[in-house]
Amino acid sequence: MLQAIQSGTPVQLWQALVQETYARTGHPLDESSESYLVFVLLRYQTDTLLLSRTQGMDWMDALSLAGTARSDALRDVGDRCLLLAGLFPGYAERSRVSVDYFITLGRSAYQGVADAARQAYAALYAQLAHSYRELVETLDTMRRLSKASEVVKTIR
Repeated sequence: MLQAIQSGTPVQLWQALVQETYARTGHPLDESSESYLVFVLLRYQTDTLLLSRTQGMDWMDALSLAGTARSDALRDVGDRCLLLAGLFPGYAERSRVSVDYFITLGRSAYQGVADAARQAYAALYAQLAHSYRELVETLDTMRRLSKASEVVKTIR
């Protein structure tokens, strides 16, 4: 898989990986969702603390904030839950929760951003909340494809 992806910037590599994934599944993402997913992958590609956070607690902490701080914290929870549900489903098992827990929490976090954000951001996050499961399925497919782990190592 992904033999055409051998060099490029991290953005190009992640975007090519996402596009190849849905080319193989026949389930393309819309442009906004694809761009956002690439952004999330880029943003968290070197996050060594991803698996050490407690998303439920972070979500509750985010709800106690106001304004931009609240939106940013909820976005972060939504992003991390997306990665956990799609790329690390075994983490859910080890944490004694289901993947659906992360999907529900992440979708709720994105909807919280949509509810609190200005109109342009509200539309984007409402769309992301609506298509959350589709985003998770894209990441899960990426994870399962045979050589995806080799590409992820290349990006790091």
